[in-house]
Amino acid sequence: MAFLLGASEQSIYPVAAVRDGIVFPGTENVLIFGRLKSTNAINQALKKDKKVVLLLQKKPDQEDPKKEDLYTVGVLASIEKTATGEKGEINALIKGLEKVKLIEFTKDKDYFEGKFEVVKDIVKIDEETEAMVKYLSTKIKEAINMGKAVDFVFLMNILNVSNPQNFANQMAVVLDIKPEERQKLLEENDLKNRLKKEVEYINRELKILEIEHKIASKTQKKFEQGIKENILREKMRTIEEELGERDDQKEIREYEEKIKKAKMPKEVEEKALKELKRLKQMSQFNPETSYIRTYLDWLVELPWSVASPNNIDIKQAEKILNEEHYGLKKIKERILEYLAVLELRKMKKNEKNKQPTIICFVGPPGVGKTSLGKSIAKALGRKFVKMSLGGIRDEAEIRGHRRTYVGALPGRIIQGIKQAGTKNPVFMLDEIDKVGRDYRGDPSAALLEALDPEQNQDFSDHYLEVPFDLSNVFFITTANILDTIPPALLDRLEVIHFPGYTEDEKFHIAKDHLLKKQMEIHSLSSKEITITDAAIRMLIRRYTREAGVRELDRQIGTIMRKVARNIVEKKYQRKTVGVSDLPKFLGPYKYSSQMIEEKDTIGISTGLAWTQAGGDILFIEVAVMPGKGNLTLTGHLGDVMKESCQAALSYVRARYDKFGLNKDFYHKVDIHVHVPEGAVPKDGPSAGLAIATAMISALTKRPTYRTVAMTGEITLRGRALEIGGVKEKVIAAHRAGIKTVIMPKDNKKDLEDIPDYVLKDLKFVFVRHIDEVVKVAIKEK
Repeated sequence: MAFLLGASEQSIYPVAAVRDGIVFPGTENVLIFGRLKSTNAINQALKKDKKVVLLLQKKPDQEDPKKEDLYTVGVLASIEKTATGEKGEINALIKGLEKVKLIEFTKDKDYFEGKFEVVKDIVKIDEETEAMVKYLSTKIKEAINMGKAVDFVFLMNILNVSNPQNFANQMAVVLDIKPEERQKLLEENDLKNRLKKEVEYINRELKILEIEHKIASKTQKKFEQGIKENILREKMRTIEEELGERDDQKEIREYEEKIKKAKMPKEVEEKALKELKRLKQMSQFNPETSYIRTYLDWLVELPWSVASPNNIDIKQAEKILNEEHYGLKKIKERILEYLAVLELRKMKKNEKNKQPTIICFVGPPGVGKTSLGKSIAKALGRKFVKMSLGGIRDEAEIRGHRRTYVGALPGRIIQGIKQAGTKNPVFMLDEIDKVGRDYRGDPSAALLEALDPEQNQDFSDHYLEVPFDLSNVFFITTANILDTIPPALLDRLEVIHFPGYTEDEKFHIAKDHLLKKQMEIHSLSSKEITITDAAIRMLIRRYTREAGVRELDRQIGTIMRKVARNIVEKKYQRKTVGVSDLPKFLGPYKYSSQMIEEKDTIGISTGLAWTQAGGDILFIEVAVMPGKGNLTLTGHLGDVMKESCQAALSYVRARYDKFGLNKDFYHKVDIHVHVPEGAVPKDGPSAGLAIATAMISALTKRPTYRTVAMTGEITLRGRALEIGGVKEKVIAAHRAGIKTVIMPKDNKKDLEDIPDYVLKDLKFVFVRHIDEVVKVAIKEK
């Protein structure tokens, strides 16, 4: 219940705004008043009856609060004592008298003054009230025991108060709560509700104190443990010095522990302990001790028993391979089959858990042999180690040096195993075809043992002098050619050939991988640069001629650099690179693009050629002129291709009557066979059909169809023999605008490797004899 002061009583008081130091009725506190309006209010109160109303401001950080920034419920307090500070601030001992509520402000210029009414609490003392008082009393003691700081005077007041209302006021002052929460306690008129809120606040505070106590306890424990360890170490050092023990004995103990932890095979552990015994017996000044230490370090650091888990997930492996490499369908299938065998061995707990064989990737540079090895390691969840064998001429690089040599070390294979930290990494031996040999031995012979699944479980390194099991290592070798690999070594390898990428495969690699990689390298985004599909295809055809994609990667990088420079120079903010932009960025075209002839011509046939950079079309030109039967061959032809020309001519001469030629036509003419692009070497038997067709066309004066291309070897009897490189040749024919492709019947099986979009646009004619070619390729008279 609330009531106004009587008319005879003073109801207007000066007002002092406080940030957070509100006092409650019946409590005392020392407050500091430093703001001008507050000091004026205190001085005004001192002139009258030393009474002032304290109102809490809503925002503690407000320096000059207005009257609307103050709460309306406050405390009427008496000023017991005052003292003035050096800067003019007033330190006052304030005692709370009554809870009051603001009716209106009567003054706000030099200081606040207002008219107030007294607010009375609703006090109902029952069992619940007394229980809450006892509970709060117990909990405040617990809080003090846990480190809560409480002023001694407040503590005595709390413990000695018997009146629940006064107890609630004392508790409200000592609780560690926010100013707005303290204001809510002041505004709460129902004593029971106020006590309930105080129970909630004291429980929250206790939880915080408990957490603080745990943190402090842990910190103290760690600190004490650290001191304890330091003291013990010092005592140990003193005891060792007193007993005359040497530091090297401590080192011996450490080696013994490391040998136990390494879990070596019994034979190796015996060797290590034998060497350790030698080290014990030696003087610390003996120079051989450093060699023994190095040897023991190698033995204990090798992963004798540490292996990566064989987590083979075929579907996940296939997903990783497809994400990181485009195409290479057959190669991926072979790798997945290999992983499936490993998984079966694991599932059936085959004790002879050896690799079926060692894989060798063979193909031209830049087709992804090394990166595929990394992807296999990723798919298996194993460590990847790469060792380049290019230029190695010393057998000791593989097997290591004997320990008698100064500076001796294990071979590169053992070093790689140590680097991996597991005994079953994916180990790539790069450029195995470039291993040399000289008077220091043959490194390829040293590889025979390491790469033989029947022997490598006991691989012997000259430095270690103990066998190391390599049977769990996944060896992958790479080579550009097989000719330089010794037959004995090649026999231990399962060769997987990497063909060069086709134009379509290069296009997808560039679009899905190379563009993203180069944009990241050059700090460009897809919003700043776009290269059109047509520009990418033109880049592949006219600026690169390679089996892999390294040159293509470099050319894309060149475009990115030029665009980056123009963006920095603020010439433009976004660039779409089209076909017309390529000469500006990369200069004139570097390679010509072979397309079909403009019209059907006599004496010219279209052949198909395979190159490391893919496939291409090849024009065979034959000129017939009066002469004495000479055959001239030009165009930088190899021996096999020259022989194909002679075989084709012999066939035509043998079947002169079929083609309507005179029996002795050969004695009256000279025949000149030329293959354009004379600076480019050409060889192989697969142009036989094309050469014979061009000769027949030139001698019979019948033009060949310009949209027909052919490939196949010819015999003296006119038979068409099987050839290789069908995929590359057919894609080249499609790119050049050819409509019909003639090839030997035995090559029909090779069409399964050709993309569907190419097969759809081409007509294939499979032949067994040159006569069938003539019907399709040469016009009738």
